[in-house]
Amino acid sequence: MGLFSFVKNAGAKLFGKKEEEAPVEEKAVLKASALLEHVKALGLKYKNIKISLRGDDVVVEGDVEQQEDAERIVLAIGNVEGVDTVDNQMKVIAPEPKPEAQFHTVEKGEWLSKIAKKYYGDANKYNIIFEANQPMLDHPDKIYPGQVLRIPKIDS
Repeated sequence: MGLFSFVKNAGAKLFGKKEEEAPVEEKAVLKASALLEHVKALGLKYKNIKISLRGDDVVVEGDVEQQEDAERIVLAIGNVEGVDTVDNQMKVIAPEPKPEAQFHTVEKGEWLSKIAKKYYGDANKYNIIFEANQPMLDHPDKIYPGQVLRIPKIDS
């Protein structure tokens, strides 16, 4: 799926003193562990997963059944403060994978209906974007500048 860039200074504050003040040789392992726990806590689907870090860049490997599962994992990891890029090396094992979604970085003054109007031509389709980004989003009005959202392809 590739390499995805995120806004490093925006997102969920997942890393604490323990991760930030750890010795260099332990820092990557502690951050990878925290990211894995975050993915698990969100209940995201995967067959197997391995998360590793190179500085502020994350590599995620493993198997998922659907393309959307891989995309949600990438977004969950990337929308964490301190993560600069996510290199998605997960394999989709579904017999007929769905097309990849687009990604959109939220800008100041945007809301889901405005984004839906841009991508779908219909502001009332905001709920498609909301549902595509659950469980990372818990309310349609709770998005923030710098957050990256999944915009699934839909039939017109």
